[in-house]
Amino acid sequence: MEYIEQAKVDKGCIFCTLPAENKDKENLILCRAERSFMMMNCFPYNNGHLMVAAYRHTADMYALEDCELMEINKLLRYAVRLLSATMQPDGFNLGVNLGRTAGAGVLDHLHWHIVPRWNGDCNFMPVVAGTKVLPESLQSTYDKLKEKIEELGEL
Repeated sequence: MEYIEQAKVDKGCIFCTLPAENKDKENLILCRAERSFMMMNCFPYNNGHLMVAAYRHTADMYALEDCELMEINKLLRYAVRLLSATMQPDGFNLGVNLGRTAGAGVLDHLHWHIVPRWNGDCNFMPVVAGTKVLPESLQSTYDKLKEKIEELGEL
């Protein structure tokens, strides 16, 4: 609620400005690689909803260099490993939304979503009440994932 209720100010592209601030815990950035990084989604579909993006600002998948794509894919694989070890989900949704019609919330910076899924995680609240229920705060989930990264080691 604290995040939702704060005044809306255009702070630019979150995938550019947040990594540049070097406030990883406050900005929910879990790990950084040379060309890309992993962060939590502030508006998660489920607990543990992560995102991976290149540092380079582009909406054009063809503009990404092979080394960027490879590193992004390594981070996606690592995200699945991290969430599996921490939260034991029954499955995952992984994907990228290209364009507004496809559901992209940030149109001009490619980013991939990793959403852990559990059997029965869809309930009546989003359908009937238009409300998502998250059983754990973003910061608590961040702390658990960060602790697990310490155990697993990065990439």
